[in-house]
Amino acid sequence: MPKVKTKSSAKKRFTLTGTGKIRRKHAYKSHILTKKSTKRKKNLTKMGLVHESDEGRVKAMLRIG
Repeated sequence: MPKVKTKSSAKKRFTLTGTGKIRRKHAYKSHILTKKSTKRKKNLTKMGLVHESDEGRVKAMLRIG
């Protein structure tokens, strides 16, 4: 049997919290920032959590449980 490997793209984008939830970064913060408000950019900087309905797919990519 070959080794089971994690998806490299998912490994770079997601981290696991102590309680087992999956943290992610927000999108739309890389370019074209002039038309976005300061409040919006500030909120995009913060980390978010993966939604419950997507957790299974992300865990499968990370080969968790």
